Amino acid sequence: MDTRLISQKIAEKLLEIEAIKLSPDQPFRWSSGWQSPIYCDNRVALAFPAVRTLIKAALAERIKASFPNVEVIAGVATAGIAQGALVADLLGLPFGYVRPEPKKHGMGNQIEGPVPVGKNVVVLEDLISTGGSSLKAVKALTDSGANVVGAIAIFTYGFEVAASAFDAANVPLEVLSHYQTLIETALEKSYISKKQVELLNQWRLSPETWGQ
Repeated sequence: MDTRLISQKIAEKLLEIEAIKLSPDQPFRWSSGWQSPIYCDNRVALAFPAVRTLIKAALAERIKASFPNVEVIAGVATAGIAQGALVADLLGLPFGYVRPEPKKHGMGNQIEGPVPVGKNVVVLEDLISTGGSSLKAVKALTDSGANVVGAIAIFTYGFEVAASAFDAANVPLEVLSHYQTLIETALEKSYISKKQVELLNQWRLSPETWGQ
């Protein structure tokens, strides 16, 4: 299945199981204080075996196509852990995960699992917003001697700040589904009206000021 069809299918399923909710008329408030017409929690997909399997297979296929020299999968804590472990199992690869910061007790690890020194690692995330958490994981891995060959996520909001951050870090990013595909799919499936599409598009262009 080509990337466009995969993007549409993933968007359709995330809307269907309410892993992604759209509410442009009564927006959500993120922890950052931003008002948002979309709420995304791809961990919900883990409760739906068919959707979970679709995402796992799509991630594995994209990794094989885009990063054929991958030797280790590293999930970003916490949402990238479960899906990352599933993908690593399907690919027959070692798996570990990266915390936002080192533990303050025990061994004080930030990277859980054997540190992949000298290994080609793909970082797996569930969602890309600004890209900050993913790139923090990339830095922890590279500082520990790993070779991060790229990153992959289930969904992205498509913010320019994220694209710029990954480019600046020289980390190729692959994503299964995108905000624009989501909006097109939501309109086609009658989750939103044509009038609401404009509000949703305005948000993606200026999320920090939208709704003020």
